[in-house]
Amino acid sequence: MGFREATRDWLKINCPESMRTPTPGGEYISGGRRAKYINPESRLWLDRMAEQGWTAPTWPTEYGGGGLTQEESQILMDEMRRINARSPLGGHGLTMIGPAILEFGTPEQCFEHLPRIVSGEIKWCQGYSEPGAGSDLASLQTKAVEDGDDYLINGSKIWTSGADQADWIFCLVRTNPNASKQEGISFIVFDMETPGVSITPIELISGSSEFCQTFFDDVRVPKRFLIGEPGQGWTVGKRLLQYERSSIGGVGGARQKVATLDEVAASYAGRISGRIGDSTVRTNVLAYNMDQRAYQLTMHRAADEAANNQAPTFLSSFFKLYGTEQNMRRSDLVVSIMGSKGLGWSGDGFKPSERANTRGWLRSKANSIEGGSSEVQRNIIAKRILGLPD
Repeated sequence: MGFREATRDWLKINCPESMRTPTPGGEYISGGRRAKYINPESRLWLDRMAEQGWTAPTWPTEYGGGGLTQEESQILMDEMRRINARSPLGGHGLTMIGPAILEFGTPEQCFEHLPRIVSGEIKWCQGYSEPGAGSDLASLQTKAVEDGDDYLINGSKIWTSGADQADWIFCLVRTNPNASKQEGISFIVFDMETPGVSITPIELISGSSEFCQTFFDDVRVPKRFLIGEPGQGWTVGKRLLQYERSSIGGVGGARQKVATLDEVAASYAGRISGRIGDSTVRTNVLAYNMDQRAYQLTMHRAADEAANNQAPTFLSSFFKLYGTEQNMRRSDLVVSIMGSKGLGWSGDGFKPSERANTRGWLRSKANSIEGGSSEVQRNIIAKRILGLPD
């Protein structure tokens, strides 16, 4: 039996029926010590996939991964999409810090952290941006001072996604204040329950509080938690950003079916002779669909070209830029198509899906900033892909 057939059979037996439905709000699974499973089958699905190593299908089996080739991983994603299976696990562990540890960590660090990411035992957050260091990240001032076998960390990070629910953080810190901005930075990880860590959630315009400001006051962290060598943090951090941008841009990973723009448009503008009733809406939807299809084909082509190299390239900036621009464009179109129903915030006059679309539209505006602003991505594309002069 071929891999596709075996995978299809395994999913048929092991994927619960409720995990073949769109993921409602509150049921997204990112793991962690404080994870709550509203639907018990979410945990069952996670455990079954983790046992196969398929929460991280291409990671080495010795670290809990599936050991699949890129081609086999793509088949797994295809088969999951075919039955509309939910992703069993998401979060920074799988998409960001896990790949970085695989590339830069010691074998001991891999054995310590990666199996707990695969199983969903630990949830991670990112400590990069600071109140005075956003797009100019190399200006960060959070300090890590040597104290015997430890570092003492002092400073703060902002826009720390999910910090109030995270178990561990990966952090850029300044270990050498006398070196150049980039060369004085190191990359370190530590438990969020370490004494001296405090967290303040930040409420967003969408009504959620997924971001936080995180403070460090004499946080003692063993030196063995440094990923890479002292002063190598900028190299590790840039690579991790490439992993993040690839993920934000939609590269890799299973994606559930969502209502297409055609379906949204038909529900609000109707159909005439099988076509979307409003000619302007129809034109806008067609233009979006053509661009989205071209983008999907470009992602597939890039994946084929990089089949033997799992590390992202500077193309991650292109995918991050275009993928997020497409997401924002889609949200704009959805709200426009809904008309007055696209203004829903609360109350019985709006369906849950309409309220969710309005909040999602507001949330999408952050896509052009998070993971590196669109302006930063355009500069990287110009310099590193197109070879244009500074």
